[in-house]
Amino acid sequence: MLMLIVLLGPLASVLALSFTDYQLGAPSFSWIGLTNYQEMLADRVFWLSLRNTLLYVAIVVPCSVALGLGIALLIQSGSSLRSWYRTIYFLPVMATLIAMAIVWEFMLHPQFGLVNGALRGIGVQGYSWLQDSKTALYSLCAIGVWQAVGFNMVLFLSGIVSIPKQLYDAAEIDGAASAWSRFQLVTWPMLGPVTAFVVVISAIRSFQVFDTVHVLTKGGPSKSSEVLIHTLYIESFEFFRSGYGAALTVAFLVFVLLLTLIKSCLGNRGVHYT
Repeated sequence: MLMLIVLLGPLASVLALSFTDYQLGAPSFSWIGLTNYQEMLADRVFWLSLRNTLLYVAIVVPCSVALGLGIALLIQSGSSLRSWYRTIYFLPVMATLIAMAIVWEFMLHPQFGLVNGALRGIGVQGYSWLQDSKTALYSLCAIGVWQAVGFNMVLFLSGIVSIPKQLYDAAEIDGAASAWSRFQLVTWPMLGPVTAFVVVISAIRSFQVFDTVHVLTKGGPSKSSEVLIHTLYIESFEFFRSGYGAALTVAFLVFVLLLTLIKSCLGNRGVHYT
């Protein structure tokens, strides 16, 4: 019972607050029904931030999952430096993201950044990665992929090491001589539940993107990198519109709940062979 109160109490409070016009620090508030939700659905910034968030998820999730799986397979292939590689690729996960965002801000600097310096070294004109509305969101996506790959790699590694070696021996006897054939016949089917878990967890983590946006672009330029959590933060803590911010929180929680339900459905599936 105590656990239910701790978990559901804040959710109920946010839901109730979303039906009010409460402003942070105000001595009183009024019940306004669905007005906040009507404003949210008519708000251009909300739809823009939702679109940018979905685009961010659509880029970061497949790239980080594919790279995480590829790196896990390479590490597990028998390199003598396996432990060292694990540590190197997991460093972005252990690093404080806000501190690393400052490093990325320097690396993507239009004049002094390492990225543009490398491009100029091969004769390619540099870009204003974070200051251009055409590249700002994609630059944040690249940082998101960099930050998520190590976490996904560890999850895939845990799945790979649990695959019985006898299955690979049986696959070789059946004619799967190449590494690609063994991957198709054994590794990929056995990693089915792990892959489903990694995809959904990566989607939830990507949907929660805030730190890099707030530190590097503040949602700009011209709202080109505005995401849902940053909009929620601005409305709640800069404009002090806590009621409207609560409505945005409910919308965010709906998407997270959908992803959680998908994870639960996929998690109930077993290993499938073709």
